[in-house]
Amino acid sequence: MPHDWVNYKSLRAELSFIDILHHYGAELKERGEQWQGFCPLPTHQGKRNSPSFSANVGRGIWQCFGCGAKGNAIEFAAMMEGLNPDNPDDFRKAALLLQKMCVGKDGEEREQPSKPKKGIRERSEQEDHEEETSGVVNAPLDFELQRLDYSHPYLWERGFTEETIKMFGLGYCERGLMKGRIAIPLHDAKGALIGYAGRIVDEEAIGENTPRYLFPGSRERNGTRHVFRKSAFLYNGFRVENALRLVVVEGFTGVWWLTQAGIKNVVALMGASCSETQAGLLRDLVAEDGSIWLLPDGDKAGERMAEETLVMLAPYRFVRWVKLPEEQQPTDMGKEELYAKLPVV
Repeated sequence: MPHDWVNYKSLRAELSFIDILHHYGAELKERGEQWQGFCPLPTHQGKRNSPSFSANVGRGIWQCFGCGAKGNAIEFAAMMEGLNPDNPDDFRKAALLLQKMCVGKDGEEREQPSKPKKGIRERSEQEDHEEETSGVVNAPLDFELQRLDYSHPYLWERGFTEETIKMFGLGYCERGLMKGRIAIPLHDAKGALIGYAGRIVDEEAIGENTPRYLFPGSRERNGTRHVFRKSAFLYNGFRVENALRLVVVEGFTGVWWLTQAGIKNVVALMGASCSETQAGLLRDLVAEDGSIWLLPDGDKAGERMAEETLVMLAPYRFVRWVKLPEEQQPTDMGKEELYAKLPVV
């Protein structure tokens, strides 16, 4: 097959971001999956004697906190080639260059993608790119879920009080896509409702097709595509401003538990990874003389979260990693233990 066909999703899965960084001569310090150093972009403006460039080689994404540029591996190659990654033609040129690099490694050509099933239109390569770069991200909703059960035993059996449940707007949903889940309202930095996450109540139902947490999908409104990106905001971040102390946990329940215990200014990444966007938001929530306290779960995923977040935030704020015993979570800690490890205000 000719090498002028590009499946962007497959290509990104096959690319080695490490090889791409080496190919373009980026000199970065290797710290696990998070590499950091001087910005190699030819378009970089400003100081180059500060390690403002951060690359997550495992996820294939990068950001320069100096010039503000960010993107994925293909967009990095485009900028290094003097191309505009926001231009579909330039983005395709960069993808073709990287595709040739991949093919050249093993000397084998890619198989032609199988034909789509009847009734399913094959996506064009431009549509694949537009899925990544277009659409309104995390727009406010024009509706609210109704008839939620705010007295469901799932929450109070786990020690959450009526005040905490009311504060975070948590309720059991009995219909629709959120049926059988605790609906968790998600608010942007201005406090506007942008969606709901759903925590399944029946643990035995969790499986390949029934995830523990369900997040909003994309939707069409009046011809406009709306997409949800949990990596583009912080849960509970709208309640924090110019904090002297900020506590960062992985999940929703950690925010509820610490807040209920009297710990102020707590936000969640909603997962065991921190995106460059979230790192920037964390930095902006904290005063310049303030500090950020990382409280991940006591497992390997939590360690990775803390390590990559430290690398991205340490140049800008004082950051402290509170390590928990193996397999312990913030919700396993009593009030006295929390007060001993974390700032109360």
